[in-house]
Formats: sequence, structure tokens, C-alpha cells
Amino acid sequence: MKLVLIPRTFAVALVLILSATGLWASPAGEEEPAAAMEKEMVMDPSTGEMVTAPRYGGTLTFAQTGPSASADIVVPGGWAEALVSPVLEKLSIADWATPRDEFDFVFLFPPDHTNGALAESWSQPDPLTYVVNVRQGVRWHHKAPMNGRAFTAQDVEYNYHRLLGLGSGFSERTATPWELLASANIESVTATDESTVVVKLERPTLTSLAAILNSFSGWMYPPEVIREHGDADDWENLVGTGPYLLTDVVEGSSVTWDRNPDYWGTDEKYPQNRLPYIDQLRVLIMTEPATRLAGLRTGRLDYLGRAGAAQLRTVEHIEGLQRTNPELVIWPYIGRSDNGVGMNIQVEPFDDIRVRKAMQMAINLDEINSAYYKGFADIIPQGQLSRTISQAVTQFEDWPEQVKEAFAYDPDGAKALLAEAGYADGFETSMVHLERYDVNYIQLLASYWKEIGVEVEIDVQSPASHAAKRAAREFVMTNAEAAGKAFVLSGFTTRYGSGVGHNSSNVEDPWYDAKIKEASEASTMAELNSLVKELDQYAIEQFWTIFGPVAPQFMAVQPWVIGFNGEPSLGDGRYNSIFARLWIDQDLKQEMGF
Repeated sequence: MKLVLIPRTFAVALVLILSATGLWASPAGEEEPAAAMEKEMVMDPSTGEMVTAPRYGGTLTFAQTGPSASADIVVPGGWAEALVSPVLEKLSIADWATPRDEFDFVFLFPPDHTNGALAESWSQPDPLTYVVNVRQGVRWHHKAPMNGRAFTAQDVEYNYHRLLGLGSGFSERTATPWELLASANIESVTATDESTVVVKLERPTLTSLAAILNSFSGWMYPPEVIREHGDADDWENLVGTGPYLLTDVVEGSSVTWDRNPDYWGTDEKYPQNRLPYIDQLRVLIMTEPATRLAGLRTGRLDYLGRAGAAQLRTVEHIEGLQRTNPELVIWPYIGRSDNGVGMNIQVEPFDDIRVRKAMQMAINLDEINSAYYKGFADIIPQGQLSRTISQAVTQFEDWPEQVKEAFAYDPDGAKALLAEAGYADGFETSMVHLERYDVNYIQLLASYWKEIGVEVEIDVQSPASHAAKRAAREFVMTNAEAAGKAFVLSGFTTRYGSGVGHNSSNVEDPWYDAKIKEASEASTMAELNSLVKELDQYAIEQFWTIFGPVAPQFMAVQPWVIGFNGEPSLGDGRYNSIFARLWIDQDLKQEMGF
């Protein structure tokens, strides 16, 4: 049976287009095989659809585009969340049982500060105080040096002291400066007893609770390990409270996690069931798209998607899979555009706004959409936030005319601007490109720029090397994300702040910095939305980033992987956390010859 599912709130137009083009055929009229009809079925309460009943056991194998350099989230460019998200936990997590017609999770960062994880509950007795009640009955893994001891409020205190430099031997902040935690105005974090943490603020903000419960860096690391080794860099020292234990890392080849038999958590959809269902998770490091596709086609891989940064990025890949493996279940999602390009505005020639504007004018967005994305992309220009966050952005039709004109393909106008800026003969430059993003798209942009006399050398870098170069500002051009479906005040609206690690245009703008500070101190959502709108529009009008189409990406799973409904993550950095809530229909897998 050919089964293709699509998230309810993903644009219906996309469904109709794909059906019309024959990419996705309707399963209507096909009959269930007799064996499938005999299986025990249950209703997925989040979708209302019937699925094979949960069962335990098996291995789920998925691909990752590159190795993680570190198991410690505070190591820049280490991509630690890819290693630790099945092992460590945070104070809160997105609610897996949320009805998908209320929230479909097709969002860059799902709202995950409303559902407790290691925090059982919380309260705010006054504007400057939050009280977090730590969940009882949680134990660290039975691995030295933690040896299964109880998780306590003191563990929370230690971790936030480490991130914020507030004590426990830490006097310097280690949390990355672009995330919410750094702007939450936290004055102190104190464990008042074994189960209670009191957080004091210097001043209240609208985002303080979200930052406390779910900062990007807010994984609860084992204090004994940090004290003994100084950090958690070595994967062999990693101990957590989560559903899996990290048991093996083969450099550049594979990663293995084994089920934690004593895990405290239960399935949010089926509370009678203890998590996790799957006995073992396994990552295969596959840097090349062709290798990942071959793994999916042969059944070597069970999943390709956001976990492992291995989602399918082109419609061509989907077409090929639908021809060769029509049984695969394909899920589209749009969390942001990965097609932006940042220009280092501190160096020539990109210190001149005319050059930056010319680079945008040289790109034919309509042609890219029709020829490369086959009409599936959103090419309406946007800033750092998605145009769907309507309360906090100015829509393209309302932009100033002199700004809008830069997004119409005009190579002659681009050449004229370059000449006006002193580059009548063009120039040569370079771009540091993150290997897991689509290099073919960047090469396409380079061909447009060549037509106006700009030669771009593309330097493909690993995630760790790319992050290090971007943080050190060792680039002239580099990848830039945009149009993010994210919290209003997030890394997407603050990434141009001076010193911010993800500042892909090396912006140092006093007005922008002051406006970020003002936004972080907003007392109402209306005020915050207004300030964020100013930030977003200001960056657009400075042409700090070249806008690229917002193209759908795709996740693919084998039909024997049950419980997955296209969710990219369960919160900021929690890509692999989803796997604890999925199960494998071993009978179906065997029936299909795998």
C-alpha cells in the first residue's frame, strides 16, 4: 500500500500541486493487506488516525550529515545536541500529545516551555521570582560517576551557574550570547532544598520563563562529570537522565544509543506505556546526499530528516524516491529558509550598501522557483522572521518602493550600482559554505553573480569548521538563515547583534544593539511585536542578507516506523528526542523483506 501523509496545517495548495503533478498519489481505493487488518490498532490521539499499537524492541537507524565534534553544548560549533538529545534532558519539553490541528509542530522551535520534563511544575510568586519544582523519581543513568543517584534541584542550580557564571565555581558566562537565556536578566539561581529551585531576575521580561525552562543550552549535565573533567567534551563521560545511554561513537562513521531500562518518562499519548519503545538508536554518518538516498532505498535507513540535518532539500530527490520506493512516507515542512547569504559588511566591497543591493538584484527568484524548485518555493521576500509571524513583520507589499525594487531581477541595474560603487569591472570574492546546506543552490547563485562580473569561489566547510569561521568572522560571504517560524524575540531577530555568534553579516550597529536591548525589556507583547518589527525591517533595508527562496524540505520514513507525523523536533535542539516516542512494526518490516 502506498501511504503518503501530510501535516494538516501545511499549505493545502502544496498537497494539490503535488497530487496534480503525480509526485504523490492518493491511497484512496487501495485495500489494506489482510495481515495488516489483523494487527492490533489504536487511535493516535494527536491526529485521530488509527495506527499499529505501540510495541517495544528493534533498532532505528538514521543518517547524520556529519560527525559531532563535542558532547558539550558550550563548545562552539560542536553540534552537541546531535549527541546529547537522547541522553540529557531539559526542564521542559514540547507536549507530544498536542492535537496536530491545534499545533502541527511544523515550526522551527515548537513552544516547549508549557509542558514539564525535569521540572514537574513552576510558579511566579512575584514579578522577579520563579519557583521551579523538580520532578521526583528521576535518576541519573547507572553509570559512573553518577551511579543512578537521584536528580535534584542542586543539579539544576549547578548547570545554570555554569551557563551564566553565577556560582558553583563559575564566574564567566558560557551560554551562547544569541539565545534567550543570555537576555533573561537572571540574577541568581538557588536550590532551596532537594526539589525546589528559586530563580531571581534583575528585571522581568516576557521571555524569562521560556529562557529558564528551555534555553538552547539548558541540557542538564551531570555535575560530577564536569567537576572531574572540567567539561563534558568526551562522549564516553556523558551521563544523563534521558531515555537512552550513549554507548558507542566510531569517529566519522556511526553513533549508537541503547535504551535506558530505568527511564522515568511515559508516553504522553499513551500514559500507561513507559518510554522508550525502541531498544537502540543508531546514526550512520553519511556526508553525501546520494549515499543517504541509497540507504533509504535499500532499507538500511529507517529515517531521513531534521534529526541528523539529513532532510531532503530538493524536489528532485522526492521525485526519484517516489519512482523507486513508492512505499516511503514523505513529510514536508518549512521552518525557515536556508538559502540566504550573509555578506561581511566590515570588509570591502560589502561595506557598501550599493554592492549588497546589487547582489540581490542579480538573482532571478522567479526563475529559481520555476526551474530549480518547480514552483514549490515561497519567493515573496522576507526578513529574519517568517511573513507568517504577521504581528511582528511588515509584509513585502508594504516595504518602501526603493527596497522592493531590489528583489526584481535586474542585472543591468545591478551592474549600474556596482559601477556607481567603483566596481564597474566587478570583483572576485569567496563564500564559506556549510556542507549540509545545498551547494548546488549556491552554485546557481554564483552563476547569476558571474553575469554581473562578480566571481565567487565557494569553500565548502564541515559544521565545526564553518561555525568556527563564522564565530571568528573569518569569511567574506557565508550561509544565512532567514524567514524563521520562531519565537518573536529569538535568535532570528537578534542574530545581527554585535558579538552574536550567528551574526552572518558581521554587523556592528549601535542602533540595532540598542533596539535589541529595548525589545528584551518590553513589558507587553504589543510593545515587543512593535520593536521586533522595527528590528526586522531595519535589517531588510540595510540589505545585510541576500534573500533566498523559502523552499519546502522533506523528511522520509519507512512505513514500519510508527507514530511519526512529520514533527521536526520537540523543542530547541531536541531533534533526536522524538525517537523515544516512536516504535517499529517488526511484522511489517519482515513482510516487506527487511
